[in-house]
This record gives sequence, structure tokens and C-alpha cells, in this order.
Amino acid sequence: MFTLSLVLFSEEGLSLCACPVLFSNPPQNIKPPISLHHLHPKIASMEVKLWNDKREREMYDNFVELYAIIKATEKLEKAYIRDIIPSSDYETECFKLIAHFKTLASTLKDTVPSIELFADTYKMDCPAAINRLVITGVPATVEHRAAAAASATTSAAIVAECVQNFITAMDSLKLNMVAVDQVHPLLSDLSASLNKLTILPPDFEGKTKMKEWLGRLSKMDAADELTEQQARQLHFDLESSYNSFMATLPTADAAIYI
Repeated sequence: MFTLSLVLFSEEGLSLCACPVLFSNPPQNIKPPISLHHLHPKIASMEVKLWNDKREREMYDNFVELYAIIKATEKLEKAYIRDIIPSSDYETECFKLIAHFKTLASTLKDTVPSIELFADTYKMDCPAAINRLVITGVPATVEHRAAAAASATTSAAIVAECVQNFITAMDSLKLNMVAVDQVHPLLSDLSASLNKLTILPPDFEGKTKMKEWLGRLSKMDAADELTEQQARQLHFDLESSYNSFMATLPTADAAIYI
């Protein structure tokens, strides 16, 4: 296997085309490259036949198209990263390139089984394009929206979990469930759910108070019970923390759980 770059000559000099051609079965009649020093500077043009039939010609045309799509995607990604192109324009053009790429990649699946190998063979150095076309398959804007939506969904689930744990702990105290082995698991679950919610600051009242109460309970035996005064104080701390928690949430989210 070897590569051959198309060379064009004109009166102004010599130039290389953008895409070299890959030969998996090199024609036997192609000789080693001629030294450029032996070429006459007035040669108007030289044609090198790279295919033997229409099928081979179409294959090489598709190689050129694939090369161009990858290069264009790399340029588009860099323009988006540098904020040179509006997000809406980026997304539209990226969708087009991805659609063209998928169609062409399907056509070339037998000839080009690996896009990464194709890019490496032609020294393309287009990591952003490979990531966008091969790995993600969607524009960065769509990828970011999906990540934000997933994050919002996860946060909503954790908020609901925190609310449930607050209410369960307060209701348990009202039902006089004051033994250490009854109270500790409830406060532990509440503390864990509060720590999972990233919108809460590290010094949030509910976090610090639950940590203090868990420290006290860990020094007691499982069969010990909270005194009436301790149970009343714990209920007050829970209610105060719950109110602070609801005040911390965005207005729209808090309204759902009231």
C-alpha cells in the first residue's frame, strides 16, 4: 500500500492537490516519482491516470469528498470554539456535514472501514472533526443542551428526595419515634441527599445541623432515646433547615413541592 499525491504543473510553477490518493493494490505500471529537478519548467500540464474503470474513479472521487468533509468539520469546530460563528449557524452547518458524512461513510464502509485510519493515512490531524463526526454524531450545541437537560432532571429528582427525607424525619418525631436506631437512619438519608444537591452551598444550614446531630447520635447507644427537649430541638432544626432549603430553590422549582 502506498500513497500518490496529484501533481499539477503550470507556467507559474508546481502545486500539490489537497487530497493524495490511497492505493490498496498499486498499479504495476506506475514508476517511482521523477525528480522535480529533471522536469521542464514550461510543461503546461501532466495527467496521471489513477483508475482503470468508472468504479475506481467513483471511489477516488468519494475519497476526495470524505477528505473535504473532515477538513470542513475541523474548521467549523474551531470557528465555534473561538466564537467566530453564531451557535445557530454552527448547528445548521454541522448538521449538514454530519448528514453528508454518514451517507458517504455508509457508501465507503467496505473501502474505508476506519475513518480514523483514513485521517491518519492522509496526515489530516483533525481530532475535533473525528470527535464530532465519528464519536458524538451531533453538533456541540445539541450535545450541551442534552447534558444540561440531564443535569436538570437529576437535580429535580434529588430535590424531591430531600423534601421527602425532611418530611419523613419530622413526621417520625411527631409520632414519638425517638430511639437512636430510629432517628439516625432518617438523618443519615437526609444528610446524604442534601450533599448530592450541587446548588446548595457547603455551609448550608441543613448540612451543618444534620452533621452535628449525627455526631451526637453516634455517641449514644442504639436503644437510647432522645429526651423530650432533644426531640423538640431536633424537630425545630429540621423545620428551620427545611424552610431554608425551600428558600434556596429557584421560585419555580420550590412551588412544585409546596
